[in-house]
Amino acid sequence: MPLLRSIVHALWLLVTVIPWGIIMVTASIWSNGTQMWWMAVRWLSWAIGGARVLLGIEVRISGYENLPIGQRSPAILLVKHQSTLETFLIPTLMPHPLAYVFKRELIYVPFFGWAMGRMDMIHIDRSQRAQAFNRVVEQGKRLLAQGVWIIMFPEGTRIPRGQAGTYKSGGTRLAIATGAPVIPIAVTSAKVWPRKAFIKRPGIVDVSIGPPIPSEGRKPDEMMREVEAWIESEMHRLDPDAYR
Repeated sequence: MPLLRSIVHALWLLVTVIPWGIIMVTASIWSNGTQMWWMAVRWLSWAIGGARVLLGIEVRISGYENLPIGQRSPAILLVKHQSTLETFLIPTLMPHPLAYVFKRELIYVPFFGWAMGRMDMIHIDRSQRAQAFNRVVEQGKRLLAQGVWIIMFPEGTRIPRGQAGTYKSGGTRLAIATGAPVIPIAVTSAKVWPRKAFIKRPGIVDVSIGPPIPSEGRKPDEMMREVEAWIESEMHRLDPDAYR
C-alpha cells in the first residue's frame, strides 16, 4: 500500500507541476515578485494536500507565536533538512513570502526549476564562493527590506533520520550582515518521507519553530552553534526513537 500511494502521489506532482510551471513562467512576464510567490505557494499547497490525502501525512506545528510580527519585520529561517517535504511545506506555513538560497543548477530542472528561476530568490554559483556570498548579502538586504524572509538549510543537504550534518555558518553570517534575527526550525520529516526515498509512509510530521535569536553583536560560528544546539535538542525531543 505505501508503494501504491507513493506512485499515485508522484503522478499527482507530475501532472500538476507541468501546467503550473508553464503558467508561472508565462505569468512572470507581467507579475511582480509577491504575486509570483503566492502562485508558487498554491502549487506547494497542492503537493502538501496530496501528501495528506494520498500518503496519510499529517503536519503538527508548534511555536508559531515565535515568528516576528509586522509586515516588514525581518527574519532568516534556518531549517533542519531531512527530505524534500520541508522544502514544499515551510512556504505553506509562513505569513511572509520567502526567498530560498539555492544552487544555480536547480533552475535548469524542467518546469519546477524554470518557475523558480523566474522568481525573486537567491541562486548562487558555488564555484565563486566569495562573490557568491557578497551576492547573497546584497540580495538578502534588498529582500528583507521588502518584507521577504530568507530561508536556508544550514546543513546544506538532506540528512538521514537520527543524524546531524555539519552546520555551516552562511545563514548566521547573513543574519549578522543584515541585522536580521534567526528563527531555528526543527522538522521530523524523515519519519514519513526519508531522504532520497521514493516510498513514503503515513504519520505525523512535527514542525517546531524556535524563539528568535538576535544577531546584533554576535559572531557567525558561535551563533550557529546556538542554532545547532537548539535544533538538534528539539529533534531529540520530537523524535526520540531516532536517537536511541
